[in-house]
Amino acid sequence: MSDRAAVSARGADFATLLLDSHVRLVGTPLCPQRWREGEAADWLYGRAPFGLLAHDTSADPRFIYANRTAQRCFGYSEAEFAGLPSRLSAAPDAQEDRDAFVAAVDQQGFADGYRGRRVRKDGSLFWIENVCMWDLVDADGHKHGQAAVFRSWSDVTDPS
Repeated sequence: MSDRAAVSARGADFATLLLDSHVRLVGTPLCPQRWREGEAADWLYGRAPFGLLAHDTSADPRFIYANRTAQRCFGYSEAEFAGLPSRLSAAPDAQEDRDAFVAAVDQQGFADGYRGRRVRKDGSLFWIENVCMWDLVDADGHKHGQAAVFRSWSDVTDPS
């Protein structure tokens, strides 16, 4: 993915897609409803107290967005995240669990309450918890990918 695509994913149009599809499918706002355009995009990317990721619709989905909190948790820069296959975010022995969660979103439009082990760039493991994942669907019904928000995270102390 080009740098231009990564930057456009941080823009107001992408924020609108994230926010509107979340409200439409999950039924709750991701940030204050009064925020629109650049204010929401800037807050989601740089100041949100939760991790926020999105991947595209390719056969092997690739990340198109990772906010600063997600970048810090996973240890990747924005440029390193852009285009990274999203399956690589899960520990090898957690792939089946991750795939089941993604499949639930494919069937229902969203899934909530997930907890899964993830792997940082340096190979260390951590938990993402209180995860909600939803389809990124625009007002015309066109699917652009899936997004996930995780509201808490912690280091794995026992890898089993």
